[in-house]
Amino acid sequence: MTVLLDKKQLDFTIRRLAHQLVEEDENPEQLLFVGLQPRGIAISDPIIEYIRQIVPGKQIRYGLLDITFYRDDIRTELHKASKTEMPFSTEGQKVILIDDVLHTGRTIRAALDALNDFGRPEQVKLCVLVNRRFSRQLPIQPDFFGIAIDTQLNEKVKLDKEKGEVILYS
Repeated sequence: MTVLLDKKQLDFTIRRLAHQLVEEDENPEQLLFVGLQPRGIAISDPIIEYIRQIVPGKQIRYGLLDITFYRDDIRTELHKASKTEMPFSTEGQKVILIDDVLHTGRTIRAALDALNDFGRPEQVKLCVLVNRRFSRQLPIQPDFFGIAIDTQLNEKVKLDKEKGEVILYS
């Protein structure tokens, strides 16, 4: 097991991502931030908290999207559905999807399908904490990422919420 980000580094990285997302648009009120259920909210919740501190008094729109039934591996893996909370339409909007780890791209493909149920966005960008390069099965790349790492196929990357660390293990 290798610690990729300790608690202090994780907090710094999340703050940096929050600043990058605010810089993405002159008016962050125009962006829709969407955390992917269930693991992505461990990153999206603190990012949104920091964004609200960076631009106090601004209305930051934030939703949670469950992609369980949009996955292409729903029959092969055990998935537990989470709650979707999307109190807005994505029609014609700029959307920022937020997730913890980008690996094969299949989760993001499912998220794009699920997102379209709420309207047709003008633009969708992707923010992830960890970009696992060289393991894509689909042509999906992040627009914003905390760290980029090269991993073996048998390795896994996980955000340990209790310890506040990002770990790599086999």
